[in-house]
Parts: sequence; C-alpha cells; structure tokens
Amino acid sequence: MKIRWKLRMAAAQREVWTGAQLRRLLAEKAGLELSAASVSVLLTKEPAQMKLSTLAALCTALECTPNDLFEVDTTPVERPAPAPRATVDQPKSASSGGRSMPPV
Repeated sequence: MKIRWKLRMAAAQREVWTGAQLRRLLAEKAGLELSAASVSVLLTKEPAQMKLSTLAALCTALECTPNDLFEVDTTPVERPAPAPRATVDQPKSASSGGRSMPPV
C-alpha cells in the first residue's frame, strides 16, 4: 500500500499558497498553533505519521476531508512465492568416527 500526500494541492485549490497563510488558517479556524517549521515540513514532506488532531485541524482550516489530503493506493502488492525449504542433512557425530548413528 502506498500513500500520496496531497496537502499542497488541497491548499492551492483553496488559494493558500504559503506556509504563513496555512499557519494563520490553522490558528484562526481550528485553534491549532504550529511552528513555522512544522507547517513547512507538512507542505514539503510526506509525513510518516500524524496526530489525528492535526489531520482534523487541517481539514477544518482548509474546509476539506482527509480524502482531499492524501490518496491511498490499494493495488495489491505481488509478493514473490516463498522459496522451497532446503533439506538439512543430519550432522555426523564426532564420536561415531564419521558414521551416522542408527535410529534408536
């Protein structure tokens, strides 16, 4: 599964072009105070994780849904077939002079 972050596109569709504009909207409409650096990271990088409250604040500020902010590719990933298990030879006992011991 692959996730594509689309915050920049969602912001641009609402004529939010800068981090400062997004930061102001988050504070005014959603009551979320983020640092300029945090907003910059949201706009320039795909987050590995995000608080649900931050996602909700982005949706509130941009008047959108989570579907507008990211896209999930649900195309099944083909996995290679497992390799056949190798058979393991029984180790020869040192006390048997190199011969294997008969089963008991």
